[in-house]
Amino acid sequence: MKVLGISPLDKDSTVSIVEDGNILFAAGEERFTRVKQQSGFPRLALEKALAYTGLSMSDFDLVCYPFLTAENEQKLFSKNLEDEKEFIKSFAPKDLGPQIKEALSRVPDRSEAIHGLTHPNAIMEKSFLHSSYYSMTGATKMASNTMALKASRQWGENAQESFQHWQTELTDGLASVGWSGPIKRMDHHLSHAANSFLCSGFDRALCVTLDGYGTGLAGSISEGRDGKIHRLHGLPFPNSLGTLYEHVTSSLGFKPSRHEGKIVGLASYGDPSILGDILLSRIQQTPGDFRIYEANNVFFSRYLASKFPKIDVAAAYQYVLEKVATDYIRHWVQKTGIDTLVLSGGVTANVKLNQRIFEIEGVNHIFVYPNMGDGGCGTGAAMYHSWPGGAKPSMGDSYMGPDYSESEIEAALKAEGLTYQRPEHLAKDVAELIHNGNVVARFDGRMEYGPRALGNRTIMYHAREPEVNQWLNKRLGRTEFMPFAPVTLYEAREKCYHNIKGAEHAAEFMTITFDCTDFMKENCPAAVHVDNTARPQLIQRHVNPGYYDILKEYEKISGIPSLINTSFNMHEEPIVSSPEDGVRAFLQGALDYLAIGPFLVKHPNPQH
Repeated sequence: MKVLGISPLDKDSTVSIVEDGNILFAAGEERFTRVKQQSGFPRLALEKALAYTGLSMSDFDLVCYPFLTAENEQKLFSKNLEDEKEFIKSFAPKDLGPQIKEALSRVPDRSEAIHGLTHPNAIMEKSFLHSSYYSMTGATKMASNTMALKASRQWGENAQESFQHWQTELTDGLASVGWSGPIKRMDHHLSHAANSFLCSGFDRALCVTLDGYGTGLAGSISEGRDGKIHRLHGLPFPNSLGTLYEHVTSSLGFKPSRHEGKIVGLASYGDPSILGDILLSRIQQTPGDFRIYEANNVFFSRYLASKFPKIDVAAAYQYVLEKVATDYIRHWVQKTGIDTLVLSGGVTANVKLNQRIFEIEGVNHIFVYPNMGDGGCGTGAAMYHSWPGGAKPSMGDSYMGPDYSESEIEAALKAEGLTYQRPEHLAKDVAELIHNGNVVARFDGRMEYGPRALGNRTIMYHAREPEVNQWLNKRLGRTEFMPFAPVTLYEAREKCYHNIKGAEHAAEFMTITFDCTDFMKENCPAAVHVDNTARPQLIQRHVNPGYYDILKEYEKISGIPSLINTSFNMHEEPIVSSPEDGVRAFLQGALDYLAIGPFLVKHPNPQH
């Protein structure tokens, strides 16, 4: 059975082609339009998918979309927002005034510089009028209640309009490519549960989904068994950890739904105890459930950001995310006795949270779907409706996009007038270049599916030099608080990381952090964060021989089984897709070398 899966069109629009539960092709529209998190009907991605697989629209048995109709979604969230009114009315928050005063007295003096901040205790400087407004709408009960309900009402109005708009765009887009058959609509969180469970390789697992909003929910717990999924609990929107984290991302000056990773990095520098209890006091936790007070009121986080250091605000929100999520999940682990977790949903892009989830007592195995955000939902829906049943093999890799022939690669190099070689021992030559301090971009094989670069559209450097985080980010036009992530030989995983047993499969896709060993801290400081964790990609040769061989050759030279791996793109651009994209990013980023297909290219104007 051949199924076309299309992810939600509001952001990160993605196409997946699945046959009998197996993914033949999957790629985001952003890679072809070159607009990050591209919304709208994924016309270019669909063209690439059909060309790559040799299929036409008439070959599909079904088209799947991971939301219900606009009318049905509206019914669900409208009821939720009515329920929220009763919760806000019944909730008795603690008096914020004394809490804030006491918290401010515990902010330490700091002098050690943090790259990317003007001062370690930098706050979001606001005018007197702005600060007064945030104080009223975020921290004064009557005004903040009013603002929270107004924000929920506006969210509902915008959501209704959005669902109608994208529903029309979906049906019109499919009609324009010749599809006249039905569109199989699916519960959003079931599509998340399906992609994680059906790619995990586990016969039985507890499926955890956490995101902003989807079909009336902000999260769910399900039992997956023998290819079937049974929901045990749903978290009603707007009690959304995704929204909570979006708020702090916005309030600290970053783009919500895009820059949450920066908050994770920033949080490690702060003290979660300064504001953690204040935040927790606004969340009503019960066994296996929780409710968030004034969940849609962004002005509370803006109020905190205008008074407290950015690092302490970030630390508190990360702490509360971890605490509330792990308390929620722990209950269901204990209730079901299932020791195996599979995770999906935008919140599970938070790699530090995933580490905390894996550390829950009783959890022995974990898998995080590599394209955990909404871009992966079309794949989940298509797999769910095409899998014939029973246990499914694990996802071997995420190289599901297009690849390019040698002649196409050569044409892109010639178009820029670049001189190139075809080395006899490419992996060995690249390893030597990296060992000698060169930055090498790699472009080869099928493009990765999802947000992480996993070797085929990757920039590599040795991890011995902590300063690389500053100067390479500057070359690429990036400002980051996280270190670069490492790629590590699979067989060296326990030499480099603590407590990785049971999470090896998740670590192949760079979806979870681990505490680093002394060996890793001493030999790869550029890949170790200030909290002594790293987010590795474990690589095995059968998964990606060319990439593995570079790392293996590097280990022979240096004795170190890890390298820096960062995505091959310029700042705020999607990861490169075509040879032309790769050549352009190589030249713009002033990278030293480009290993593209079988060819090796030296930058015509090297930086050193």
